[in-house]
Amino acid sequence: MHDIQLNELADRTVLVTGGAGLIGSRIAACLRQAGARPILLCTLEAYSRNTYRDLFGIDATDPAVIVGNVQNPDVVRKAVAESDYVIHAAALADVAACTRKPMAAIHTNITGTQVLLDAVAACERTRRLVFVSSASVYGNGNPEDWARPCEEYRTVRELLKAVYGRVPPRFHEHAQLRPMSVYANTKAWGETQTALTLSAVGASYTVVRYFSVYGEPQVIKEDSHSWVVAWFATRAALGLPLHLNGGGHQIRDLVHVEDIAAATVRALVAPQAHNETVNIGTGTPTSIRTVAELVAKQYPGTRFVETPMPPGDPLGGYAATHRMEAVLGWRPTITVKEGVARYADWLDKTPGAIPSWLRAESGAATA
Repeated sequence: MHDIQLNELADRTVLVTGGAGLIGSRIAACLRQAGARPILLCTLEAYSRNTYRDLFGIDATDPAVIVGNVQNPDVVRKAVAESDYVIHAAALADVAACTRKPMAAIHTNITGTQVLLDAVAACERTRRLVFVSSASVYGNGNPEDWARPCEEYRTVRELLKAVYGRVPPRFHEHAQLRPMSVYANTKAWGETQTALTLSAVGASYTVVRYFSVYGEPQVIKEDSHSWVVAWFATRAALGLPLHLNGGGHQIRDLVHVEDIAAATVRALVAPQAHNETVNIGTGTPTSIRTVAELVAKQYPGTRFVETPMPPGDPLGGYAATHRMEAVLGWRPTITVKEGVARYADWLDKTPGAIPSWLRAESGAATA
């Protein structure tokens, strides 16, 4: 995309819900580079205050940081009224946590989204809302599509089948949604509700479907199976074995968080993104086992252990990127190989990113 479109953000105020988290904080940095003024609305409850401050660079005393809940109509209305653009990234985004506590997912991902949509629909100042969705809405795709002949991609399909033992689906934005988890279901609802609410008042919106986000300064959470690069690298750094759920044959399209942030900011102002749904992915399928092997290259001697598949964990697929390239005029720049090496290097230089509870497990495992 031409930089002149990003220039439209100069001196504009952009509300980023969930703005203190991993993705939100990277989006905020990208907005500042474009000359915008980000306002970050976040509960600051997903991580410790030290993580927000030391790893994500968030100062809770900064006037641009609103410590509040997206479910609070008064807080949301006031923040929206001060903003030219809105990026809705606030969510209970951990798949396992949503599965354990579906009501918490409903409160944040559904009620919070509706509160925000109501505020945007009532505010004439807002130029566009970007709703952050997820590739998890595709689930495993349509199994019938995996065997459908495709002359144009016959060589690629044969290669993928040889490498992964099956032909992983390539997810197109027009595909039927097949969410397999509470988290995915809330995102599918949010997409539909965004279109219904904002189309009714003629407000502009864009839905961005993130594929698997990774990259520094991502940190792991206990009892979670999300964020595979961070999990594998952190365990490998401590000499712990890497758990390959289901043998590690799941396919992911891994997108570095810096690329995610860049794409999201472009979605705010790209003219062709008006009322569009756009995948944000690399178009490259990577198996979980391949991620483990890339991590093991950074930490020689790393062992693998096969473990059961957790509930709601899809076999996955990879992004069709044609619409992304056409709408945003952009492609991701960081390869998985480069990104994994970058994360391992960052982790080695940032030992505070390794949580104490995992260090304790490491000590028990090696004692």
